[in-house]
Amino acid sequence: MNLLLFIIAIVASFIIVRIGAIAFQLTGLEWSLAKFQALSCFTSTGFTTKEAELITGNPQRRRIASILIILGHAGLVTLIATFANSLRPNISIPKITIPFVHLVVPSGILPWVNLLIIIIVVYLMYTLLTHTAMAKKITEALRKRIIKKELVVPVTFEELVIASGGYGVSSIEVTEDSLLLDKTIRDVDLRSLGVNVLIIERKEEAMPNPSADTKIILGDRLVCFGKLESIKKAIYKNPQ
Repeated sequence: MNLLLFIIAIVASFIIVRIGAIAFQLTGLEWSLAKFQALSCFTSTGFTTKEAELITGNPQRRRIASILIILGHAGLVTLIATFANSLRPNISIPKITIPFVHLVVPSGILPWVNLLIIIIVVYLMYTLLTHTAMAKKITEALRKRIIKKELVVPVTFEELVIASGGYGVSSIEVTEDSLLLDKTIRDVDLRSLGVNVLIIERKEEAMPNPSADTKIILGDRLVCFGKLESIKKAIYKNPQ
C-alpha cells in the first residue's frame, strides 16, 4: 500500500509541476523559464534574484507560486513518509493468499524490489512529461482546461530574456484588442517609453529593425527590448 501511495504521490507531483509551468507561461513567462520556476516553487529551491523578481512582482504569479509552495511541502512530507515505509521489509507478504508468493519474493528483498519499481516509475514519468509526443498532448490538454476554467488570465506577451533593473526582451502577440493594432511604430511612440522593437514576425517572415513607418497588423509578433513594465503599458489599457 505504501508503494502505491508513493507512486500516486510521484505522479501527482509531476502533474502539479506541469500545471504550475503552464500557469506561469500563461502569465507571460517563456516556457523553459516557466518550467524551472514551477519546479523551484514546488521544491522550494533554485530561485535566483532576477527570476524571483519576476514572480514576486506579479500578483497572478505570486498566487501560483504560493499554491505550488504549499502543495510542494505537503507532497514532500507524503513522499518521504511513503518512500521510507516502502523500503521497510513487509512481513505480511507470506500471508498473501497467492500460493508460494513468499517464495518468489521473500520479504527480505522486498525493499529492493520496491526501490526498483520506484526508480522505473520516476524514469517513466520523467520521460513521459519531458520527451515524448504524449507530453505535448498532456500539456495542451491541461492548458486548455486551465484557460476554460479561467484559473489564470492569459497575457499576450512572453518575457524571453531578463536583465537587471527591470529590463528584458519580450515577445508580444498582436491581438484584436491590442493597443498596437493597425498603428505604426511611430504612432504608438514606443521609443518615448524606452521600448525598442527589434523584430516583427509576420507569418513566416521576420523583419529585423523595422522602420518607424512599419504598420502593425493582426497576428504580428513583436520582439521588443525595454523595461518590462513599460512594455506592458504599451500593450494593455490596464497593465497587470
